Amino acid sequence: MEDIAKRANVSKSTVSRVLSGKIVNPKTRQTILTAVDELGFSPNLFARGLASGRSMTIGVVTQDVSSPYFDSVTLGIIRAFEDSDYSPIIMAALWSPKKEIEVIQTLIDRRVDGLILVGGRLSEGLKGISDIPTIYVGSESPERVTESIYVDNEQPAYEATSHLIDYGHRSVAVIRGPQDQRDARSRYVGFCRAMAERGIEVDQDLVLDSEFSARSGALAMNTLLLRGKPFTAVFCGNDRLAMGARQTLFRHKVSVPDEVSLIGFDDQPETAYMTPALTTVRQPTVEMGFASAKAMLGLLQDGCCELPDLKATLIVRDSVARINGFLG
Repeated sequence: MEDIAKRANVSKSTVSRVLSGKIVNPKTRQTILTAVDELGFSPNLFARGLASGRSMTIGVVTQDVSSPYFDSVTLGIIRAFEDSDYSPIIMAALWSPKKEIEVIQTLIDRRVDGLILVGGRLSEGLKGISDIPTIYVGSESPERVTESIYVDNEQPAYEATSHLIDYGHRSVAVIRGPQDQRDARSRYVGFCRAMAERGIEVDQDLVLDSEFSARSGALAMNTLLLRGKPFTAVFCGNDRLAMGARQTLFRHKVSVPDEVSLIGFDDQPETAYMTPALTTVRQPTVEMGFASAKAMLGLLQDGCCELPDLKATLIVRDSVARINGFLG
């Protein structure tokens, strides 16, 4: 800063004001910025952090780094921080409540300036640990709902199920995912609401719980086939379940969608390239991550944040067929 001040023929305090983004005479500001370029100056973020009492890092806790859903949310977070002085530190809780608490505590011990918690039961893991600025993505804390980005899962599940019914399907199986997770519960509620509104009883023999994985989807579909109950369509709690279910149907020589229609949830990138391409629900995952990071920057700068109202949408592809002769 002293070298820049000499080169620009100004005081160190004026240089400091320009580098910290404060208002300075435009001509003086340009002179200082020119000196910065000529000297190849790069701010020392660690030193700046010591001076400001901040680490200039944001802790990001996700669940499964191998999942396209969590990967997309994380990508949005990374993009949002690219033009800021903050760097994300990303850690995975691996769906373990105990691990969640440990990971959050580790990040707090590293003096992160804020936390972005993606999915899972992370709001429970944070209780009693810290008052650090926190944004919840895909979950919410009852005490801090205004700092949560949560896309409604019930309504798009209702619309997806209605799409099946509109195509003449009445015997609809559901692989609904783990019911200790809010997303899975909300999607099943949407499924049941659509069935009830059309006067169709949900056959509990066609309802299976599972983990959100392709293997669980394959096993659940195998169980459905072994039960021998007829069904013409399957609503899957997420795309991974649908992928596994599709594999089992293929092994049993059951044609999709001619014999069984299939629908998923999340719109993972590979679903557009399945055979047939999967009808699913698209979640704005990258946008969710981006918005959460921008909201965190708002909290750190002026103590408030703006959270967008993001929606999931039904994406109709080729895995749902109309029942023969049904016109809707």
